[in-house]
Amino acid sequence: MSILMTLITAVGLSMDAFSLAIIYGTMNMSKTTNNLMSTMVGIFHFFMPLLGYALGKIVLNIIPVHPDIVVGVIFIALAIEMLFSINKDEPAKLLNNFFSVLIFAFTVSIDSFSVGIAFGALETNIYTSCIIFAMTSFIFTYIGVNLGQKLVNKFGNISTMIGSIILLILGMNYIL
Repeated sequence: MSILMTLITAVGLSMDAFSLAIIYGTMNMSKTTNNLMSTMVGIFHFFMPLLGYALGKIVLNIIPVHPDIVVGVIFIALAIEMLFSINKDEPAKLLNNFFSVLIFAFTVSIDSFSVGIAFGALETNIYTSCIIFAMTSFIFTYIGVNLGQKLVNKFGNISTMIGSIILLILGMNYIL
């Protein structure tokens, strides 16, 4: 697999993190949380393809639930929580601790696990691919959060509502 194809794959894998980062950027999280979220997404996009490459076939035979269903349920739950937080005076605290950021990073990185499985059948340098995935997803997440912050400053709570609706649609898309 060429570097160009790996980069195109990395961009595709990073788009869900980017779109969700925009949504979370509308939540006025701290700069530390923004940086932690971007870093964790990058780290997970490095390790998930490695895990898929090494263990994917075994794990998929053991787990009876398709990973997309798990992701869809998590997205829908987050969207509902965001919708309920719109009228609160305090900012939403969806990603207010390390564990919640970890869950977010894991959720947007599950698709790279399946790509790792595919890499097992291809002639590719898995470590180079994982580095490209990590860097691309970090950059996309970081840009997404900052773009979301600009949107909320310009449009207010309406951007959070739109983000919640997008998250609901993404969740339903994963489930269906």
